[in-house]
Amino acid sequence: MSNSSSITVFLLLPFADTRELQLLHFAFFLGIYLAALLGNGLVLTAIACDHRLHTPMYFFLLNLALLDLGCISTTVPKAMANSIWDTRAISHAGCAAQVFLFFFFFSAEYFLLTIMAYDRYVAICKPLHYGSLLGSRACAQMAAAAWGSGVLNALLHTASTFSLTLCRGNTLDQFFCEIPQILKLCCSDSYLREIGLLTFSVFVFWGCFVFIVLSYVQIFRAVLRMPSKQGQHKAFSTCLPHLAVVSLFLSTAFFAYLKPPSLSSPSMDLVVAVLYSVVPPAVNPLIYSMRNQELKDALRKVMSGCTSEVMHCLSSAKHS
Repeated sequence: MSNSSSITVFLLLPFADTRELQLLHFAFFLGIYLAALLGNGLVLTAIACDHRLHTPMYFFLLNLALLDLGCISTTVPKAMANSIWDTRAISHAGCAAQVFLFFFFFSAEYFLLTIMAYDRYVAICKPLHYGSLLGSRACAQMAAAAWGSGVLNALLHTASTFSLTLCRGNTLDQFFCEIPQILKLCCSDSYLREIGLLTFSVFVFWGCFVFIVLSYVQIFRAVLRMPSKQGQHKAFSTCLPHLAVVSLFLSTAFFAYLKPPSLSSPSMDLVVAVLYSVVPPAVNPLIYSMRNQELKDALRKVMSGCTSEVMHCLSSAKHS
Protein backbone atom coordinates (compact mmCIF):
# COMPACT_ATOMS: atom_id res chain seq x y z
CA MET A 1 0.00 0.00 0.00
CA SER A 2 1.37 3.42 -0.93
CA ASN A 3 0.19 6.97 -0.58
CA SER A 4 -0.01 9.50 -3.37
CA SER A 5 3.42 10.95 -2.58
CA SER A 6 5.08 7.62 -3.54
CA ILE A 7 3.58 7.86 -7.05
CA THR A 8 5.83 9.93 -9.28
CA VAL A 9 3.86 9.55 -12.52
CA PHE A 10 0.19 9.18 -13.43
CA LEU A 11 -0.94 7.65 -16.73
CA LEU A 12 -3.71 9.49 -18.54
CA LEU A 13 -6.31 7.96 -20.85
CA PRO A 14 -4.94 7.55 -24.39
CA PHE A 15 -7.14 8.90 -27.16
CA ALA A 16 -6.36 6.15 -29.63
CA ASP A 17 -4.03 3.23 -30.30
CA THR A 18 -3.08 4.11 -33.87
CA ARG A 19 -0.78 6.96 -34.84
CA GLU A 20 -3.24 8.33 -37.40
CA LEU A 21 -6.03 8.70 -34.83
CA GLN A 22 -3.63 10.28 -32.32
CA LEU A 23 -2.71 12.93 -34.89
CA LEU A 24 -6.41 13.41 -35.67
CA HIS A 25 -7.13 14.04 -32.00
CA PHE A 26 -4.18 16.44 -31.87
CA ALA A 27 -5.57 18.39 -34.84
CA PHE A 28 -9.06 18.41 -33.31
CA PHE A 29 -7.85 19.79 -29.97
CA LEU A 30 -5.53 22.23 -31.71
CA GLY A 31 -8.44 23.65 -33.71
CA ILE A 32 -10.60 24.06 -30.59
CA TYR A 33 -7.72 25.57 -28.63
CA LEU A 34 -6.88 28.10 -31.35
CA ALA A 35 -10.58 29.01 -31.63
CA ALA A 36 -10.72 29.60 -27.86
CA LEU A 37 -7.53 31.69 -27.92
CA LEU A 38 -8.77 33.77 -30.86
CA GLY A 39 -12.33 34.25 -29.60
CA ASN A 40 -11.46 35.11 -26.02
CA GLY A 41 -8.47 37.18 -27.13
CA LEU A 42 -10.69 39.28 -29.39
CA VAL A 43 -13.21 39.77 -26.59
CA LEU A 44 -10.44 40.88 -24.21
CA THR A 45 -8.99 43.26 -26.79
CA ALA A 46 -12.35 44.72 -27.74
CA ILE A 47 -13.38 45.39 -24.14
CA ALA A 48 -9.98 46.83 -23.21
CA CYS A 49 -9.74 49.12 -26.25
CA ASP A 50 -13.32 50.39 -26.60
CA HIS A 51 -14.20 52.91 -23.88
CA ARG A 52 -17.92 52.34 -24.56
CA LEU A 53 -17.52 48.85 -23.13
CA HIS A 54 -16.00 50.03 -19.86
CA THR A 55 -19.14 49.12 -17.92
CA PRO A 56 -19.77 46.53 -15.16
CA MET A 57 -21.30 43.98 -17.56
CA TYR A 58 -18.29 44.01 -19.87
CA PHE A 59 -15.86 44.13 -16.95
CA PHE A 60 -17.30 40.82 -15.75
CA LEU A 61 -17.25 39.50 -19.32
CA LEU A 62 -13.55 40.37 -19.52
CA ASN A 63 -12.97 38.33 -16.35
CA LEU A 64 -14.98 35.46 -17.85
CA ALA A 65 -12.78 35.48 -20.96
CA LEU A 66 -9.65 35.33 -18.77
CA LEU A 67 -11.06 32.39 -16.81
CA ASP A 68 -12.04 30.59 -20.03
CA LEU A 69 -8.49 30.99 -21.36
CA GLY A 70 -7.06 29.65 -18.11
CA CYS A 71 -9.48 26.72 -17.96
CA ILE A 72 -8.84 25.44 -21.47
CA SER A 73 -5.08 26.10 -21.20
CA THR A 74 -4.92 23.86 -18.12
CA THR A 75 -6.05 20.68 -19.89
CA VAL A 76 -5.79 20.92 -23.67
CA PRO A 77 -2.05 21.69 -24.22
CA LYS A 78 -1.00 18.66 -22.15
CA ALA A 79 -3.50 16.46 -24.02
CA MET A 80 -2.12 17.72 -27.35
CA ALA A 81 1.45 17.10 -26.22
CA ASN A 82 0.59 13.54 -25.18
CA SER A 83 -1.04 12.88 -28.56
CA ILE A 84 1.79 14.29 -30.65
CA TRP A 85 4.53 12.59 -28.59
CA ASP A 86 2.59 9.32 -28.17
CA THR A 87 2.78 9.29 -24.38
CA ARG A 88 0.35 9.07 -21.48
CA ALA A 89 2.50 10.26 -18.59
CA ILE A 90 1.99 13.27 -16.36
CA SER A 91 4.16 13.86 -13.30
CA HIS A 92 2.74 13.84 -9.78
CA ALA A 93 3.46 17.58 -9.43
CA GLY A 94 1.98 18.24 -12.87
CA CYS A 95 -1.16 16.32 -11.95
CA ALA A 96 -1.54 18.25 -8.69
CA ALA A 97 -1.05 21.54 -10.55
CA GLN A 98 -3.63 20.52 -13.14
CA VAL A 99 -6.19 19.61 -10.45
CA PHE A 100 -5.59 22.89 -8.62
CA LEU A 101 -5.72 25.11 -11.71
CA PHE A 102 -8.73 23.39 -13.26
CA PHE A 103 -10.73 23.46 -10.03
CA PHE A 104 -9.70 27.09 -9.50
CA PHE A 105 -10.77 28.29 -12.95
CA PHE A 106 -13.89 26.11 -12.92
CA SER A 107 -15.05 27.33 -9.48
CA ALA A 108 -14.17 30.98 -10.11
CA GLU A 109 -16.08 30.91 -13.41
CA TYR A 110 -19.19 29.56 -11.72
CA PHE A 111 -19.03 32.22 -9.01
CA LEU A 112 -18.48 34.87 -11.68
CA LEU A 113 -21.51 33.67 -13.65
CA THR A 114 -23.53 34.07 -10.45
CA ILE A 115 -22.26 37.65 -10.08
CA MET A 116 -23.12 38.33 -13.73
CA ALA A 117 -26.69 37.17 -13.05
CA TYR A 118 -26.83 39.70 -10.20
CA ASP A 119 -25.50 42.39 -12.55
CA ARG A 120 -28.29 41.72 -15.06
CA TYR A 121 -30.88 41.62 -12.24
CA VAL A 122 -29.85 45.06 -10.93
CA ALA A 123 -29.58 46.54 -14.45
CA ILE A 124 -33.11 45.48 -15.42
CA CYS A 125 -35.05 45.29 -12.16
CA LYS A 126 -33.37 48.15 -10.25
CA PRO A 127 -31.95 50.44 -12.97
CA LEU A 128 -32.05 53.57 -10.78
CA HIS A 129 -29.74 51.90 -8.24
CA TYR A 130 -27.36 50.38 -10.81
CA GLY A 131 -24.67 53.04 -10.43
CA SER A 132 -24.64 52.84 -6.62
CA LEU A 133 -24.85 49.04 -6.33
CA LEU A 134 -22.37 48.28 -9.11
CA GLY A 135 -19.78 51.03 -9.01
CA SER A 136 -16.20 50.37 -10.03
CA ARG A 137 -15.15 49.57 -6.46
CA ALA A 138 -18.01 47.12 -5.92
CA CYS A 139 -17.32 45.41 -9.26
CA ALA A 140 -13.63 44.98 -8.43
CA GLN A 141 -14.51 43.56 -5.01
CA MET A 142 -17.02 41.08 -6.47
CA ALA A 143 -14.58 39.93 -9.16
CA ALA A 144 -11.85 39.55 -6.52
CA ALA A 145 -14.26 37.53 -4.37
CA ALA A 146 -14.95 35.17 -7.29
CA TRP A 147 -11.24 34.66 -8.00
CA GLY A 148 -10.41 34.35 -4.29
CA SER A 149 -13.20 31.84 -3.67
CA GLY A 150 -11.90 29.81 -6.60
CA VAL A 151 -8.40 29.76 -5.10
CA LEU A 152 -9.70 28.69 -1.68
CA ASN A 153 -11.92 25.97 -3.13
CA ALA A 154 -9.09 24.65 -5.30
CA LEU A 155 -6.62 24.64 -2.39
CA LEU A 156 -8.98 22.67 -0.17
CA HIS A 157 -9.76 20.02 -2.79
CA THR A 158 -6.19 19.68 -4.07
CA ALA A 159 -4.72 19.33 -0.58
CA SER A 160 -7.42 16.83 0.40
CA THR A 161 -7.13 14.76 -2.78
CA PHE A 162 -3.34 14.47 -2.80
CA SER A 163 -3.14 13.53 0.87
CA LEU A 164 -5.20 10.41 0.22
CA THR A 165 -3.81 6.90 0.26
CA LEU A 166 -3.69 5.43 -3.25
CA CYS A 167 -3.44 1.68 -3.63
CA ARG A 168 -5.06 0.93 -7.00
CA GLY A 169 -2.30 1.87 -9.41
CA ASN A 170 -1.64 5.15 -11.19
CA THR A 171 -3.86 4.94 -14.29
CA LEU A 172 -6.52 7.62 -14.73
CA ASP A 173 -9.46 7.04 -17.09
CA GLN A 174 -9.43 10.64 -18.30
CA PHE A 175 -7.34 12.86 -20.59
CA PHE A 176 -6.52 15.19 -17.67
CA CYS A 177 -6.19 14.83 -13.90
CA GLU A 178 -9.76 14.89 -12.62
CA ILE A 179 -10.65 14.45 -8.95
CA PRO A 180 -13.33 11.72 -9.45
CA GLN A 181 -10.81 9.66 -11.44
CA ILE A 182 -8.15 10.03 -8.72
CA LEU A 183 -10.68 8.96 -6.08
CA LYS A 184 -11.10 5.68 -7.97
CA LEU A 185 -7.47 4.89 -7.09
CA CYS A 186 -8.02 5.39 -3.36
CA CYS A 187 -8.16 2.67 -0.74
CA SER A 188 -11.49 1.70 0.78
CA ASP A 189 -12.28 4.50 3.26
CA SER A 190 -9.57 7.10 2.67
CA TYR A 191 -11.62 9.09 0.18
CA LEU A 192 -14.52 9.91 2.54
CA ARG A 193 -13.03 13.27 3.56
CA GLU A 194 -12.79 14.41 -0.07
CA ILE A 195 -16.33 13.12 -0.70
CA GLY A 196 -17.45 15.35 2.18
CA LEU A 197 -15.68 18.35 0.64
CA LEU A 198 -17.22 17.63 -2.75
CA THR A 199 -20.65 17.38 -1.13
CA PHE A 200 -20.11 20.77 0.54
CA SER A 201 -19.05 22.26 -2.81
CA VAL A 202 -22.17 20.82 -4.45
CA PHE A 203 -24.34 22.58 -1.85
CA VAL A 204 -22.49 25.88 -2.44
CA PHE A 205 -22.86 25.49 -6.22
CA TRP A 206 -26.50 24.56 -5.79
CA GLY A 207 -27.04 27.75 -3.79
CA CYS A 208 -25.49 29.74 -6.64
CA PHE A 209 -27.74 27.91 -9.10
CA VAL A 210 -30.87 28.78 -7.09
CA PHE A 211 -29.73 32.42 -6.96
CA ILE A 212 -29.25 32.49 -10.75
CA VAL A 213 -32.68 30.93 -11.35
CA LEU A 214 -34.43 33.35 -9.00
CA SER A 215 -32.59 36.30 -10.57
CA TYR A 216 -33.77 35.33 -14.04
CA VAL A 217 -37.33 34.75 -12.88
CA GLN A 218 -37.37 38.37 -11.67
CA ILE A 219 -35.58 39.56 -14.83
CA PHE A 220 -38.07 37.95 -17.21
CA ARG A 221 -41.01 39.23 -15.18
CA ALA A 222 -39.58 42.76 -15.42
CA VAL A 223 -38.80 42.44 -19.14
CA LEU A 224 -42.27 41.20 -20.02
CA ARG A 225 -43.78 44.21 -18.22
CA MET A 226 -41.77 46.65 -20.35
CA PRO A 227 -44.07 48.66 -22.65
CA SER A 228 -41.40 49.19 -25.30
CA LYS A 229 -40.56 46.35 -27.69
CA GLN A 230 -37.18 47.98 -28.25
CA GLY A 231 -36.52 47.92 -24.50
CA GLN A 232 -37.48 44.25 -24.35
CA HIS A 233 -35.18 43.44 -27.26
CA LYS A 234 -32.24 45.25 -25.65
CA ALA A 235 -32.83 43.50 -22.31
CA PHE A 236 -33.07 40.08 -23.95
CA SER A 237 -29.96 40.76 -26.06
CA THR A 238 -27.88 41.19 -22.90
CA CYS A 239 -29.54 38.45 -20.83
CA LEU A 240 -29.96 35.57 -23.28
CA PRO A 241 -26.22 35.14 -24.03
CA HIS A 242 -25.47 34.96 -20.30
CA LEU A 243 -28.32 32.50 -19.79
CA ALA A 244 -27.03 30.36 -22.68
CA VAL A 245 -23.50 30.32 -21.21
CA VAL A 246 -24.85 29.40 -17.76
CA SER A 247 -27.01 26.63 -19.25
CA LEU A 248 -24.11 25.16 -21.23
CA PHE A 249 -21.77 25.35 -18.24
CA LEU A 250 -24.19 23.83 -15.73
CA SER A 251 -25.75 21.14 -17.90
CA THR A 252 -22.41 19.65 -18.92
CA ALA A 253 -20.83 19.98 -15.45
CA PHE A 254 -23.82 18.56 -13.58
CA PHE A 255 -24.03 15.62 -15.97
CA ALA A 256 -20.29 14.99 -15.58
CA TYR A 257 -20.38 14.86 -11.79
CA LEU A 258 -23.94 13.69 -11.05
CA LYS A 259 -24.56 11.12 -13.78
CA PRO A 260 -25.54 7.64 -12.52
CA PRO A 261 -22.76 5.03 -12.30
CA SER A 262 -24.56 2.90 -14.89
CA LEU A 263 -23.70 5.53 -17.53
CA SER A 264 -20.06 5.67 -16.55
CA SER A 265 -17.54 4.26 -19.02
CA PRO A 266 -14.15 5.51 -20.25
CA SER A 267 -15.58 6.65 -23.58
CA MET A 268 -18.63 8.33 -21.99
CA ASP A 269 -16.48 10.03 -19.33
CA LEU A 270 -14.14 11.28 -22.06
CA VAL A 271 -16.96 12.78 -24.14
CA VAL A 272 -18.56 14.43 -21.09
CA ALA A 273 -15.20 15.84 -19.94
CA VAL A 274 -14.65 17.41 -23.36
CA LEU A 275 -18.16 18.88 -23.24
CA TYR A 276 -17.75 20.58 -19.87
CA SER A 277 -14.03 21.47 -19.88
CA VAL A 278 -13.19 22.22 -23.53
CA VAL A 279 -16.35 23.24 -25.41
CA PRO A 280 -17.63 26.11 -23.17
CA PRO A 281 -14.40 28.17 -23.25
CA ALA A 282 -14.33 27.85 -27.04
CA VAL A 283 -17.98 28.76 -27.72
CA ASN A 284 -18.59 31.38 -24.99
CA PRO A 285 -17.15 34.25 -27.10
CA LEU A 286 -19.37 33.20 -30.00
CA ILE A 287 -22.47 33.08 -27.79
CA TYR A 288 -21.80 36.53 -26.34
CA SER A 289 -21.09 38.12 -29.72
CA MET A 290 -24.13 36.69 -31.53
CA ARG A 291 -26.84 38.94 -30.02
CA ASN A 292 -24.78 41.73 -28.48
CA GLN A 293 -24.58 44.58 -31.01
CA GLU A 294 -22.18 46.68 -28.92
CA LEU A 295 -19.71 43.83 -28.65
CA LYS A 296 -20.08 42.97 -32.34
CA ASP A 297 -19.32 46.58 -33.27
CA ALA A 298 -16.26 46.62 -31.02
CA LEU A 299 -15.03 43.30 -32.42
CA ARG A 300 -15.55 44.55 -35.96
CA LYS A 301 -13.55 47.67 -35.10
CA VAL A 302 -10.71 45.60 -33.63
CA MET A 303 -10.58 43.25 -36.61
CA SER A 304 -10.68 46.10 -39.13
CA GLY A 305 -7.86 47.79 -37.22
CA CYS A 306 -5.82 44.60 -37.29
CA THR A 307 -6.47 44.17 -41.01
CA SER A 308 -5.42 47.75 -41.72
CA GLU A 309 -2.25 47.26 -39.68
CA VAL A 310 -1.39 44.07 -41.57
CA MET A 311 -2.00 45.74 -44.94
CA HIS A 312 0.17 48.68 -43.89
CA CYS A 313 2.99 46.33 -42.86
CA LEU A 314 2.73 44.41 -46.14
CA SER A 315 2.74 47.66 -48.11
CA SER A 316 5.79 48.93 -46.23
CA ALA A 317 7.62 45.65 -46.77
CA LYS A 318 6.79 45.71 -50.48
CA HIS A 319 8.14 49.24 -50.96
CA SER A 320 11.27 48.56 -48.94
